[in-house]
Amino acid sequence: MRVLVLNSGSSSVKYQVINTDTEAPLLVGQVERIGAGGAILTQTRTSDDRRTRSSAEILDHRDAVQAILDLIWDPEEGALADASELEAVGHRVVHGGEAFTEPQVIDDAVEEGIRDCFDLAPLHNPHNLLGIRAARDRLPGIPHVAVFDTSFHASLPPEAYHYALPYVLYRRHRIRRYGFHGTSHRYVLRRTAELLERDPASLRIVSLHLGNGASACAIRNGRSVDTSMGFTPLEGLVMGTRSGDLDPAVILHIMAREELSLSDAGSLLNKHSGLRGISGISGDMRDLLEEEAAGAERAALALEIYTYRIRKYVGAYAAILGGLDAVAFTGGVGENAAGIRSRTLEGLGFLGLDVNDAHNGELVGGREGTFHSGPVACLVIRNGEELTIARETEETVRGKR
Repeated sequence: MRVLVLNSGSSSVKYQVINTDTEAPLLVGQVERIGAGGAILTQTRTSDDRRTRSSAEILDHRDAVQAILDLIWDPEEGALADASELEAVGHRVVHGGEAFTEPQVIDDAVEEGIRDCFDLAPLHNPHNLLGIRAARDRLPGIPHVAVFDTSFHASLPPEAYHYALPYVLYRRHRIRRYGFHGTSHRYVLRRTAELLERDPASLRIVSLHLGNGASACAIRNGRSVDTSMGFTPLEGLVMGTRSGDLDPAVILHIMAREELSLSDAGSLLNKHSGLRGISGISGDMRDLLEEEAAGAERAALALEIYTYRIRKYVGAYAAILGGLDAVAFTGGVGENAAGIRSRTLEGLGFLGLDVNDAHNGELVGGREGTFHSGPVACLVIRNGEELTIARETEETVRGKR
């Protein structure tokens, strides 16, 4: 099946056309600066690496989707002859709340359910829905499927997803851990099982999605049983600009002392903290590694805090899982920063985690594989979120889920 995968943000739409029979992308592209004047559309055709870059006046998501479709079946630049060769559209939706624990064929009721989750993901779901409506309007004759980041974590047990707050707040407002990066962690499970030639249900895995956003996931018997992100993507690991775990009294204290509004506090925690906040330089791992090598003490401190926090989660999740079979790294940092991988796992030999430094150093630039010398597998997995969305779209359309 040929599936168009759409990831709609506030001012961008990323997309891939994937053939699920071969599990290979035919086209990869994105539209940036929607509504800002002079939007940029880039696309790469994988069969011959033909790259297209153009600028156009794209005012909204409807214009963006139409521009994408025009390019997909452009006789010179595209990979499909016409609309008839596109069989389904899979949409990334960040939050499904408690209502959506599986992918859904989109109809008006599903759209309304995504809208009901706006309060849970105000920075993401509204833009996801704009992309859905634009695509359904432009492609009314084929099925559209919503694949939710939160759905993989629907299997969390109550002791993992409840917070120690008055229970009435859960009943009234559904305050609980939801978790994110679910499509990424689901793919890590599948690919780890393939590389190790094991049944996914037999594995105890800690999956580490490390990018600008970062999360850890404990997976047992093919199911997520705990994850570091919580009610929002702010909780858990140190990230590029997000604080991760924090004593809640800290922000109350800062708000009082600095006279911050709720908006100011949210910006502080989400945009000015994490690696960027500690280092005072950048939230980009590449910048910090360069600065650390040049002797910048705060860059070195930021990286030490970053790896220390991940190491804590690996140890905690080993306890939750009752042991480990594998630790898998994915995401931009997880796939390319070999030094961060080895520093993260340093001192965990008592859990069976020993790094083969030579193999670890080779696994960069899109290479997958294992790099362990102990009994617990250490792996690098290329990010497969789009492929997961395409596969789940096909399974949903064909009624296989």
